[in-house]
Amino acid sequence: MEQIKDKNQLYPVFLKLEQLQVLLVGAGNVGLEKLQSLLVNSPDAYITIVAPFVKEELRTFISSYQNCKLVERSFEEDDLNGKELIVLATDDQELHRYIYSVAKERKILINVADTPELCDFYLGSIVQKGNLKIAISTNGKSPTVAKRLKEVLNDAMPAELDDVLENMNKVRSKLNGNFEYKVKKLNALTKVLVADETAESTERKWKKIATYSLLAFALMLIGHFIFSYIPFRQMADDTVAWYKTLDKNIHWMVLAGFLAQMVDGALGMGYGVTSASVLMTTGISPAAISGAIHTSEIFASASSGYSHYRFGNVNKKLFKALVIPGVIGAAVGAVFLVTIGEEYGSWMRPAIAVYTLLLGIKFIINAFREMKPQKKFKRYRLLAAFGGFFDSFGGGGWGPIVTSTLINNGRSHKYVIGSVSLTEFFITLTSAFTFFTLIGVSHWQVIVALMLGSFIAAPLAARLAGKLPKKTSYLLLGILVIIWSGKILVKIL
Repeated sequence: MEQIKDKNQLYPVFLKLEQLQVLLVGAGNVGLEKLQSLLVNSPDAYITIVAPFVKEELRTFISSYQNCKLVERSFEEDDLNGKELIVLATDDQELHRYIYSVAKERKILINVADTPELCDFYLGSIVQKGNLKIAISTNGKSPTVAKRLKEVLNDAMPAELDDVLENMNKVRSKLNGNFEYKVKKLNALTKVLVADETAESTERKWKKIATYSLLAFALMLIGHFIFSYIPFRQMADDTVAWYKTLDKNIHWMVLAGFLAQMVDGALGMGYGVTSASVLMTTGISPAAISGAIHTSEIFASASSGYSHYRFGNVNKKLFKALVIPGVIGAAVGAVFLVTIGEEYGSWMRPAIAVYTLLLGIKFIINAFREMKPQKKFKRYRLLAAFGGFFDSFGGGGWGPIVTSTLINNGRSHKYVIGSVSLTEFFITLTSAFTFFTLIGVSHWQVIVALMLGSFIAAPLAARLAGKLPKKTSYLLLGILVIIWSGKILVKIL
């Protein structure tokens, strides 16, 4: 018995409120919350609300419920006449205790907001999917936990559950026989939902064995054909000859792709910055570097953006605010670089480098202090256009400019990274298309090398992503942005 007393001993019931007379005392914020809970679940309930002061939102809310009666005055004992259920929602504890004592004499069930010891019943959090309704109770211990569980269940339970109930109801109505027979038949139909998966698991296991065995045999046949009929020595000689025709800096290009993907995969930014920094040492023209980076980055950003979207890291409103201006900025930046970029780059690059240098320093400062809410940032479109422009113009910079600015202005790190990563796909696609149109694809070796390096690094970066502490992430982001900015400034000076 000791163990039973420690548990929730409440007995759950579902009331037909349309057949009961309910009294609600209080019409403020708490009263509105209680009333909404009652009427949302039982729109035809008969409820009398008594309160000297009525919140305007409550008055508006009940205007569409004909069975509700509003009495604007203080509570009187006669208000209990004919009532079968009482809910108290005022901030007057003495009034609550008085009504409770009178209700007990009249044997009327009562609920008192935030006072469990005066409650005969609790108003639990409710999850509803059509005809399916689940009430959650924490025995009055924590309404907040009940609300959180409600949110979890609402997201986890599919809306199609109501269709399942309707189908089961149709099946039940078509079954002939007594109640016991119907129960047995329905149990048999639904047994598959909770059946032991051992047999199914064993079947899957043998299917895998058969599939892999067949695949191995097929590979043996293919291998025999290849080794018997294809001149491997000639292929090896041709491969070596072809390798010698490649750019002498091909190793640096592959390394650029590898390092860029490692940085971008772990920190959510830096692909263009890192790869451009390495490729600039190879003597390739800035336009070709930018075009190659954006071409290879299309595949990396597509995978990254889709993953963030799938796992709920994308703020749709933020994405919509960034994508169109960013795309326009990227196209303009690409055209600007190919046509008159060299003429104006001498003063634009240092200005951007100084800006991002300050952002990098701010990252490092924020790593050692608690982030406080700042004024709401409103210039998303201008920031996106600016970031897209310089991303094309400078061969990288979308992450350092846009991500750094938004995070340093107090936006959630998770949603900034997700939204900016998804937007980056459209930015890189626009830049690559523009560069293809203007200068073609003559530097295909750079593109392939970057993609190869990224492909090698992707699994390693994926394992590292999300495992870095916030302080470490901020420090690495700050250092990365400072190095990128400093390199531009040093080169100019």
